[in-house]
Amino acid sequence: MAAEEHQRIELWAEATRLLVTDVSGSDFSFILKVIEENHSIPVMIADADDDVISYRNIVIDTQDTVSFLKDKLNELKNGHEPIVMKLDEDFYQYLYYDDSILLKKLAFYPYVQGGIIVVFFCVLFFFFASAKKSEQNRLWVGLSKETAHQLGTPISSLMAWMELIKEGTIVDDMVPEMEKDVNRLQIIAERFSKIGSVPELTPVCLKEVVDSTLTYMQKRTSSKIIISSVYADSDDPLYVMMNAPLFAWVLENLCKNAIDAIAKEGRITVYVTRENNNTVCVDVQDTGRGIPKSKFKTVFNPGFTTKKRGWGLGLSLVKRIVEEYHHGKIFVKQSEVGKGTTFRILLQGK
Repeated sequence: MAAEEHQRIELWAEATRLLVTDVSGSDFSFILKVIEENHSIPVMIADADDDVISYRNIVIDTQDTVSFLKDKLNELKNGHEPIVMKLDEDFYQYLYYDDSILLKKLAFYPYVQGGIIVVFFCVLFFFFASAKKSEQNRLWVGLSKETAHQLGTPISSLMAWMELIKEGTIVDDMVPEMEKDVNRLQIIAERFSKIGSVPELTPVCLKEVVDSTLTYMQKRTSSKIIISSVYADSDDPLYVMMNAPLFAWVLENLCKNAIDAIAKEGRITVYVTRENNNTVCVDVQDTGRGIPKSKFKTVFNPGFTTKKRGWGLGLSLVKRIVEEYHHGKIFVKQSEVGKGTTFRILLQGK
């Protein structure tokens, strides 16, 4: 635009020169039209002594016109090089001009645009910060609910045993069962104490963890749902670097989700295999209602749940325990709506 305005001023200067120097009486209608069409670019014509001869598109807001024009001329001199108008061999005039108002406004456009971008990113940052804080708050509230849920079963059982003791009723397996409930409370306390810290990983027999967890879940599940394990190599001890209480929690959560996904009766099968690269695969397969393919990744997000009640933290905790604490990988291997789902966990074998 600045180049175009310069060309317009050069044309305007030539039209002015022709108007002044032409004495032939030619038709000046076109020249006058060129001169009159300049409504936006401030121009001043001065002689070699800086005396202002004429000006256009300049508003004089003072009574001292002479001083004002001189100051304005000095201002225009600092803006652009003058256009020299040769009127005859020894007489020259100089045309000075300024940028139009539109061009001046456009000069500030990048700053305005930059400011808008900065504001946009500030709003975006505030939005994501608020969303992150909201997610963290939801996670902590849900974790509190999960703690209460985990503690509820063994505490209720212990309270029932206490009532029997108060009544003077002694059951043969009372002490072993109470011991199991106390051990369960210890396991729960150990699990939650490790959240937020780096747990110690030790060589653990994966078979023992899987079998004990599935046995615990089977006793607390309807007899119409069968929970079992399958090992590709029954002679392989399958030692894995892990934290046993936390990984047992992973299997419990996956089994709980599978139980919720099974309407009345079905199967939950845990397949354990060792790959050639010493990677151990743990597949948790159920015959539940399945997951749509579009939800394969979002099921691990905090707050995602398909149940009417719940906080949707189970799979989020599972992913954190597997990937952040055990440096493994968990994902939906396959799922079909109405037929079931298989979650795959990859761990590094010992």
